[in-house]
Amino acid sequence: MAEKNDKWNVTDLPDLPDLSGRTAVVTGANSGLGLAATDALARAGAHVVLAVRDPERGRAAAAKVSGSTEVRRLDLADLSSVREFARGWDRPLDLLINNAGVMMLPEQRTADGFEMQFGTNHLGHFALTNLLLPHVTDRVVTVSSGLHRGGDGVIHFDDINLRGNYSPARAYAQSKLANLLFTLELQRRLTEAGSRVRALAAHPGYAATNLQSHHANPLARLGMAVGNRLLAQDDRAGTLPTLYAATQDLPGASYVGPDGLGEMRGGPTLVGRSRAASDPAAARRLWTLSEEMTGVAWALGVGAV
Repeated sequence: MAEKNDKWNVTDLPDLPDLSGRTAVVTGANSGLGLAATDALARAGAHVVLAVRDPERGRAAAAKVSGSTEVRRLDLADLSSVREFARGWDRPLDLLINNAGVMMLPEQRTADGFEMQFGTNHLGHFALTNLLLPHVTDRVVTVSSGLHRGGDGVIHFDDINLRGNYSPARAYAQSKLANLLFTLELQRRLTEAGSRVRALAAHPGYAATNLQSHHANPLARLGMAVGNRLLAQDDRAGTLPTLYAATQDLPGASYVGPDGLGEMRGGPTLVGRSRAASDPAAARRLWTLSEEMTGVAWALGVGAV
């Protein structure tokens, strides 16, 4: 575990370095953790691109941010939208924050026919990262969850879309486990390619966001609403691990989360992950499957829009 950084806490603005002249893309930046991260990065001097499904909502969010921003449309549940976003990118990108996600939805499919949580949380970000990677100069941070340990604790390679085995919790856990395996394999490939770009992951602990309001079970929605009011930290505190991973000098494949009891709340520190999330063979297998499902291959320095 890393030593706690006393300059980072849950009451003050994060102690970010000067980010003037740097560009960041934050997916799902119109609310919650994404908007909190956008505001912090912009306040530190970065130019932040809000990559959002609804540009109108994105512009309303950008108006609340103190700093340089722009809004671009990105629907991670539609690979044609991911490709369109990547085709429109023509400049260096210092930081890509894969923050957007959906949580414990009723069974749904993406535009390309994938299970919605796996398709949005993992496959959309997998495609986006690989398509933008030739432009990335510093790091990729992907937001996972402590709930990657939940569900069955595995990737269902033989039924990746959970057509015969769906539950909202199982699908969410699989998608968050995929985020960590993606980070692990991305870092391995970056190292092998001699790249200085780093891949890291983070999780917010228990943060009050609008994700919980979409749970398929009405009783679970009610319980989460109560938990958000009584137990959760706010979105600004929840985004500290992401900002820490995005700006501090950490090794590639690091995983950052809160330092409090059960990693539910607190300041950012390096945290552990499940054995399944540390499996390099599963990470390589997931990468190959993700390439097949998205049609987007590893092409560092080349691009494949």
